[in-house]
Amino acid sequence: MKRILLFAIAVLVLLGGLAAWKILGPATGFQREKYDLYIRSGMTYDQLVTLLEKDTVIRSPALFNWVAGRLDYKEKVKAGKYEIKQGMGLLSIVRMLRNGRQVPVHFTVGKVRTKEGLAGMVGRKLECDSLSMLHFSKSNDSLKAFGIDTNTFFTLILPNTYTYFWNITAADVLKKMEAYSKEWWTPERIKAAEEEGLTPAQAYILASIVEEETNVPADKGKIASVYMNRMARGMKLAADPTVKYATKDFEMKHIYFNTLKVASPYNTYIHEGLPPGPICTPTEQTLEAVLHAPKTDYLFFAAAPDFTGTVFSATFKEHLENANAYRKELHTQEAIRDSLNAAKAGKDSSNAAKTGAGAAKNTKPVKTTRPVKPQHARSANSKPVNTKTARKKHK
Repeated sequence: MKRILLFAIAVLVLLGGLAAWKILGPATGFQREKYDLYIRSGMTYDQLVTLLEKDTVIRSPALFNWVAGRLDYKEKVKAGKYEIKQGMGLLSIVRMLRNGRQVPVHFTVGKVRTKEGLAGMVGRKLECDSLSMLHFSKSNDSLKAFGIDTNTFFTLILPNTYTYFWNITAADVLKKMEAYSKEWWTPERIKAAEEEGLTPAQAYILASIVEEETNVPADKGKIASVYMNRMARGMKLAADPTVKYATKDFEMKHIYFNTLKVASPYNTYIHEGLPPGPICTPTEQTLEAVLHAPKTDYLFFAAAPDFTGTVFSATFKEHLENANAYRKELHTQEAIRDSLNAAKAGKDSSNAAKTGAGAAKNTKPVKTTRPVKPQHARSANSKPVNTKTARKKHK
């Protein structure tokens, strides 16, 4: 009898150990390092189990169901992104899901030009889909709580890496961005903007234009000074990037007079002052350049002939000289490229001639349509425009 009792106890201990191993031991069914589980808002427990079975996340759905029932999880499914590591036990998995221990999502915002672009980024990283974000950003009623409208929407967004939970709403996405923006705009920075005759929003809008004009840090403050000098004299900004924004053709290489006539409040060739909102999200470095722009008498700028940056001028005569110097060097570079292309085409034709395909002398040079581009955008007046008309614009 004693032996039977000991045997029974041994069996129970063995079964208990096996059960504990099943619950506490490795329970995942995938081979990779981790599995990112996305539980959408409104997902039911049955839908969750179906997903776990479909992706072979756990070895035993039945045992998962038993543990979930004992921990009262079936009625407490919480949306979010959860990281299930290879080898996790069922108890650990269910506790993590029941307690809503999500992994954070790092959302990096760089240069964004349109609401559609931002909405697409949000939709790819968060549960809040792109359509919801787009509707929110285009609703003045939604944006009223943030003190902005559909034009000034981007003034609350500084390029940075933001951390969210995956199932966050569109409003909460913007709340965190607003919080960072308010933190960035210290009393000292607000005062610096005021000394330039700008509000923080206006400084942001100007910085967005400067951001699109150049990638050269040393030129940003001077370009900002050009635009502020133009505004002070009652001149139109005549900024090429605003024309690109108005047309939504961000790949535009050259801007001609017919393009300058595009009807849009963002076209600073036909409207005075700053556009009604930003044309992109400028970096903090560019914002600082605007807030601490040097005092200059510059009214014009053009690409440097050596393609290293920007040259500035106070008179239109100087500007034309600078612009012509750039064009001359650009044409030289184009001629060199055409010669290289022609030589290559001639060689190819010569090889074809040996097989009766034609003589090399009949091969025309390949015209390059994409000129050598400097490291920053050029002033509108350095583009191929009629100089007599341009002189009238800045008289």
